[in-house]
Amino acid sequence: METTELLEIVARGEDSRHQFKADATNALALASEIVAFANSGGGQIFIGVADDRTIHAHDQASVARLNQLIGNAAAQSVRPPINPLTENVAVGTGVVIVLTVPDGLSKPYMDNAGGIWVKSGSDKRKVTAREEMQRMFQSAQLVHGDDLPVSGTSMADIDMDYFREFFRTRFEQELEEQNLSLGQVLENMRLVTNGRLTVTGVLLFAKDPRAFLPVFHIKAVCYPGNDIHVTTYLDSEDIFGRIATQFEKALAFVLRNLRREQRGQGVNTTGEVEVPRIVLEELIANALIHRDYFVSAPIRIFIFDDRIEIVSPGHLPNNLTVANIRTGNSNIRNPILTSYATKVLPYRGLGTGIVRALRAYPTIEFEDDRDGNLFRAVIRRGQRP
Repeated sequence: METTELLEIVARGEDSRHQFKADATNALALASEIVAFANSGGGQIFIGVADDRTIHAHDQASVARLNQLIGNAAAQSVRPPINPLTENVAVGTGVVIVLTVPDGLSKPYMDNAGGIWVKSGSDKRKVTAREEMQRMFQSAQLVHGDDLPVSGTSMADIDMDYFREFFRTRFEQELEEQNLSLGQVLENMRLVTNGRLTVTGVLLFAKDPRAFLPVFHIKAVCYPGNDIHVTTYLDSEDIFGRIATQFEKALAFVLRNLRREQRGQGVNTTGEVEVPRIVLEELIANALIHRDYFVSAPIRIFIFDDRIEIVSPGHLPNNLTVANIRTGNSNIRNPILTSYATKVLPYRGLGTGIVRALRAYPTIEFEDDRDGNLFRAVIRRGQRP
């Protein structure tokens, strides 16, 4: 980094990617700053610049001490250890050390005291909320929301007739033909852990998923006009049940609230729905399968005069972007649920659902709201090709 570039950054002040420190003397305190950047996309710490942007350049002896401190902090006070880069930039008669922390590949990072830190504006904050910690472990693929055991459940909560039919379809064998107990079969399928149903087990096969996971449902509302109304709506339904049931009821809700077009057919025909059915199937199935099950919120479907919105809890996982998904790329958030989805929903996996929906109806917009932690698909009405 050139001196002029450093001074330009200093002139702009601190932000989420740049932090100033006149000096550093405590390895644990410095480690928490490194952890925050590693957990939040990376950034730079300028040692030799005060909070008020004045330069406090260091001499040769101080630079040697600081480099030793940085090495100790990164290697011994950060878990897992991280390898930041340092650069000595000459300013006046001394040096400012620019410590560059890359975006971590093994999140979540923590300090020696077990604290998980993230950036919050130009400052940092300690992560204490259970859901946020779970999401960080999820992003590192250390834990998956669909694989967690659900408190209060047992194998007795499974609808055995429904499960037997699924097993026959999925494995082309009868459940009773297995030389294993029911518990062993369910454990092997990752539907039960230590005698309790997993989130996947409840959502796919429980007699009454609402009794254990009431928040994982769909809230559907059809409004007059193009805005959300507090008290006025044309149709509304809270949709509970197994995933297959939620899919069927959600699709039925949307279809009954859309217009039908004759499109060259006789007046006595029912006409074609204004948005191709395959589009609705793909987007509703994607919402159910790929939503973040660490977020305690329902999927929301809003129908307005000019658009349909399908809002899923949780932004796109890891480094996946809207541009990626539009070209068929995918990153599986719920691997167990996804592996069985093809037998209960019109879902093919492989990241092809969005591509099929766009091919059938190009006027679909996607919003990955990372601040609001949600993903929104917006289907523009009245624009069927």
